[in-house]
Amino acid sequence: MDFELTEEQRMYQRALRDFCEAELKPYAAEVDESGELRWEAINKMPQLGLTGLQVPEEYGGADLDTISLAIAMEELGRACGSTALSLAAHNGLCCGPIVRWGTDAQKERYLPQLTSGKVLGSLALTEPGAGSDLANSVQTSAVKEGDSWIIDGAKAWITNPKYAPVIITLVRTDKQAGTKGFSMLLVEPEHVEGLEIHHPEKKMGLKGSPTQMLSYDEVRVPLDALLGEEGQGFYQTMQTLDGGRISIGALSVGLAQAAFEAGVQYAKQRRTFGKPIADHQAIQWMIADAATEIDAARLMVYRAAWLRDHEKPFSKQAAMAKLMASEVAERVARNAIQIHGGYGYSREFPVERIYRDTRLMTIGEGTSEILRLVIARRTLEAFD
Repeated sequence: MDFELTEEQRMYQRALRDFCEAELKPYAAEVDESGELRWEAINKMPQLGLTGLQVPEEYGGADLDTISLAIAMEELGRACGSTALSLAAHNGLCCGPIVRWGTDAQKERYLPQLTSGKVLGSLALTEPGAGSDLANSVQTSAVKEGDSWIIDGAKAWITNPKYAPVIITLVRTDKQAGTKGFSMLLVEPEHVEGLEIHHPEKKMGLKGSPTQMLSYDEVRVPLDALLGEEGQGFYQTMQTLDGGRISIGALSVGLAQAAFEAGVQYAKQRRTFGKPIADHQAIQWMIADAATEIDAARLMVYRAAWLRDHEKPFSKQAAMAKLMASEVAERVARNAIQIHGGYGYSREFPVERIYRDTRLMTIGEGTSEILRLVIARRTLEAFD
């Protein structure tokens, strides 16, 4: 058992840290206030493989292992939550499925665009009445008509659609087939009629990452827009979310690390009762808890990533890592505000923004409650 990163991974981590410190972190507050990502930074991301972390090199990607992906997501999260979320969705939820299930023609059509640093990809799963219970609640449907699929329905809380050259859309293609009645279709917003991308939602945090509702009104796409096999969409979704939980876990660790560093730095500078507040036991306990929990969460994320890289079952471990990391991030950010006192409640200090950003982490890509169900079921199965 080796707990050391490889030399290549350490070099990549240092390069990412330098990039994020220069191109993302100084602008994170502006991204939050404006509601717009910093495209000057995203345009430079292909140089570090950030727009195609696990895309083959022939399509412009970096073809990295999953631990390196986790390192990248942590560094992005540490610098700017909004940018990290959009990149996590782009890589894991759009590029990933195309790499895994796309035909050669689909890969050649979409992946070079997606890795260019000029666009961000999107996946549309959630609906106004369908979140955790996709199997029973998804209403968006597609029927064959001649040489096309006709899509009708609505999606909600979708990341990146306004930047996307392609939106992978989960649809029902057979309403009588249960979980075998779902398929994924590749929808190009600029080349179809009947697709409306609504205005971005007004959110508590992660404001720079666009979250939008989509309306499909007889949207026509060709039959070869099918991603993978017909009837496999639900399976593809579950596989995609398992990998996405590693990304969100790593992003959560990055947010926690940023809040932790800000809290420690402030505690060493702020003085009360004649000494830095870092010398008070109450503050030291917060720092100790944060250091311990962040380390544990990071190790859990790395373990899930290692299992995935070695083609071992990782669904339970990814759920555990995401659950742990997302809840740790919220606790650490909360205590970082507490360490700052009144200043922590001000937008002049980054912990206020980080705390708002962490709040989504226990909701998106599997709520904490659903993850506990997944973990419990997998655990109980092991005792059968």
